[in-house]
Amino acid sequence: MTTSCNTKEEIKPQSRSRLYAGGETTIFEESSFAFSSPASNLTGDNLAQHLDGDAAFEQVFVTPPAPLNQGLGSIYNNSSCIACHPKDGRAPHPTELNDFTGLFLRGSIVGTDAHGGPLPIPGFGDQIQQNSVIGTKPEADFAVVYTETVVTFDDGTPVTLRKPVYYLKNTYIPLPSQVMLSPRVGPPVFGLGLLEAIPEESIVALADEQDSDRDGISGKPNYVWNHEEATMQLGRFGWKGINPTVLQQCAGAYNNDMGITNPYFPVENSFGQTNNSDPNPNDPELDQQSLDDATFYCRTLAVPAPRNVNNEEVLIGEKLFETIGCAKCHVPKHETGVFPGIPEISNQTIYPYTDMLLHDMGFGLADDRPSFSANGQEWKTRPLWGIGLTEVVGGHTHFLHDGRARNLTEAILWHGGEAAKSTSNFKSLDAKNRAAVIAFLNSL
Repeated sequence: MTTSCNTKEEIKPQSRSRLYAGGETTIFEESSFAFSSPASNLTGDNLAQHLDGDAAFEQVFVTPPAPLNQGLGSIYNNSSCIACHPKDGRAPHPTELNDFTGLFLRGSIVGTDAHGGPLPIPGFGDQIQQNSVIGTKPEADFAVVYTETVVTFDDGTPVTLRKPVYYLKNTYIPLPSQVMLSPRVGPPVFGLGLLEAIPEESIVALADEQDSDRDGISGKPNYVWNHEEATMQLGRFGWKGINPTVLQQCAGAYNNDMGITNPYFPVENSFGQTNNSDPNPNDPELDQQSLDDATFYCRTLAVPAPRNVNNEEVLIGEKLFETIGCAKCHVPKHETGVFPGIPEISNQTIYPYTDMLLHDMGFGLADDRPSFSANGQEWKTRPLWGIGLTEVVGGHTHFLHDGRARNLTEAILWHGGEAAKSTSNFKSLDAKNRAAVIAFLNSL
């Protein structure tokens, strides 16, 4: 077996299985476009719709009146999908929170809504918008302070971790008491269709909420509200798995992030608020076809193949990744089922390195904000495929839900709770073996 990215060298048998990380959708691309290519097996009408979706994903919305893409706001976080997911990858931790960045804050108060979800903040909703159109006050300015903690490896090597603590200032109305805020940065959007195509029973089979095998790892599914079907379903997308489908994830982002009403969420995000100044009565502002195209685009982006799979350091790191316990949550392999309308993502063997479940990640990463079944310390296991291309694609190495980790080592050291044992195992490694683990991650 030969590939262009592996310079036509023979792939060792133990590495062949994971070379096609996205099954037949996989591309062998190592440039800054590694996250932005259509699935390599798309043909005919599906490739055409993907390209239409690419255009929709890059649309920049503006205020009315305008001949195209009007409807921005009246309050919003950013003005296009691509702005929060640069080159379809993850957004960096911003240096200025109130610029147009890929970071926003979710918010809620104590209690739950009619479906068990977070209870929106009166006058603010469940997401804070720090930008607004001219003549309208944004909901608030974002602010942050950092505290630093020194973590020391067993060999005495210190690492300084920074913890951001977010708050709001200059709110347009007084903020109620006991508000809970949770930061988010835009994650990569490739491979989402494959994750949606993993059968629910396969994901649930990995759960062990009561830790019956006593390995210290539980994992539980988040069941959330599907607004289209009006049912509770397995949550698959978002940092806490609060959206069951790519469609709902996309439609919610249009509405909450940009203030763009659409057939899925036809009501303005500022409806009922005193700072709602939407002058356009012709909602929805995004038509069904554009929403469908953007959703299709996210479902059919290719997954980049791993690199350097023959490298001895990478092979050592791959073995250590498993022996120190990382693979218990970052489950390497899945099989997709049949996905209606997209045979290209159906029946694929994939290597995303996630179990799609919630895990207690400890006090350090806690946002103390429940969301459906997720408590304030639980986060969904992120896929790791493509993570080693983050710097090439995005020009940074910021990881975790708010981008606080400045490199992969810091990201590992932030893992607590159920992952504390794995983190302790990593800290006990010598520098050479720690480098091997990082080399493996960078190969994904």
